[in-house]
Amino acid sequence: MSVIKNILYNLPEVAGPTQKRLSFKEKLKWTSIILVLFYVLGMVPLWGLESNALARFEILSIILGASFGSIISLGIGPIVTASIVLQLLNGSGIINFDRTTVDGRKTFQGFQKILSLFFIVFEAVIYVFMGGLAPSAALPGSLFLQMQLVLVFQLTLGGIIIMLMDEVVSKWGFGSGISLFIAAGVSQQVFIRALSFLHPSTNPDTYVGAIPEFFRSLAVGNPQGALLMFAGVASTAIVFILAVYMQAMKVEIPLSFGRVRGHGIRWPLHFIYTSNIPVILVSALFANIQLWASLLQNWGYPFLGTFDANNNPVSGVVSWLFPPNVIEAWITQGFVDGFLRVLPQAGFYIIAMIIGCIVFSWFWVQTSGMDAKSQAKQMMSSGLQIPGFRRDIRVLERLLKRYISPLTVLGAIAIGILAGIADVSGALTNGTGLLLAVMIIYRLYEEISKQHMMDMNPGLRKFMGG
Repeated sequence: MSVIKNILYNLPEVAGPTQKRLSFKEKLKWTSIILVLFYVLGMVPLWGLESNALARFEILSIILGASFGSIISLGIGPIVTASIVLQLLNGSGIINFDRTTVDGRKTFQGFQKILSLFFIVFEAVIYVFMGGLAPSAALPGSLFLQMQLVLVFQLTLGGIIIMLMDEVVSKWGFGSGISLFIAAGVSQQVFIRALSFLHPSTNPDTYVGAIPEFFRSLAVGNPQGALLMFAGVASTAIVFILAVYMQAMKVEIPLSFGRVRGHGIRWPLHFIYTSNIPVILVSALFANIQLWASLLQNWGYPFLGTFDANNNPVSGVVSWLFPPNVIEAWITQGFVDGFLRVLPQAGFYIIAMIIGCIVFSWFWVQTSGMDAKSQAKQMMSSGLQIPGFRRDIRVLERLLKRYISPLTVLGAIAIGILAGIADVSGALTNGTGLLLAVMIIYRLYEEISKQHMMDMNPGLRKFMGG
């Protein structure tokens, strides 16, 4: 066991700061450097890549913070997968990590890093040898295999770089690299689709950005096109506002320090209790069903459904798990032939999203230490208790159950509805990605305003509400 611990404790890592508290400027500097590097790496193509079958799976690239076809095609997938696997193993009691001690935290982080390295190599092999990212099929057999191994090496290198960048952000910047990369990818997509003046290759007379295209459509007398662009921008703004509002909602439980009279805190339980985990897992499930449906169709076994020439699902289970754009159908085809025709598919998609969010939210709470019993233990270990009640974990657990169970279900329903509506209403980016970005940015805002309000620039302090 000591040999294993020596390996876990001596894995390569980014050195942390020596001072206890980093300044706002220092954190901003390192966060900005990593953000720029992330964007640059996303534009570095894989050498020898000929076929990119993953390009059409936009939702996967958003969730993974990846850019398929670039050196960071793996994104944060291996890191998140390793973290989820360890959380589930620890929460279910199969493996126990005492994360309240220094040794326990080091052991957990060491296992997570080893698992991340394993999944980096594993996913790189899967992406290449399953045909997702492939070299030219015209190459002879031996050279084709060599180019596959070159692609695997590049993907592995990119995955390790992303893992180290995540460590830099976690130790020297704001929040975590995982959150930063997801928010950066979504923000870039929204910015391009809203403001870009570039012309798409399929229709050079139009603009990629919805706002420039809105004014162009009005100028050339195309009210239908202008209405479509306006609907996309409006849908994005509405979902953004609702997500911020729900993210700010929380229940605060008053607690007191048992040994210190007159001192207490309010323990916050957010309305979106499980944060963005349920919608990530549901969207990843739907995306994987689409991926396997596409592969099965290519192999001649379309059990899950079929796709048309534009890679849009047209039949089978996969078509019902694909969000139609009901606003576009209404505007371009009318209420009866457009809106009512796609309404059943849109309704099924939203209901499936809600049910999936509830199931994954409940499962996550029970296995990740967010249930009432685990939270009560954490509070008791911090010396907290309910004012006016005796110090008993059972009393605290019963109180927390009154809040945690309803918040788990209601929060999952709310986030499922929001993500589903964003998907079917034609928002500028995928609904899941938009919600992820809003939640990440809001949590980042809370962290910065709480920790660095006094040492930031006066103008920025005023903007942050200080």
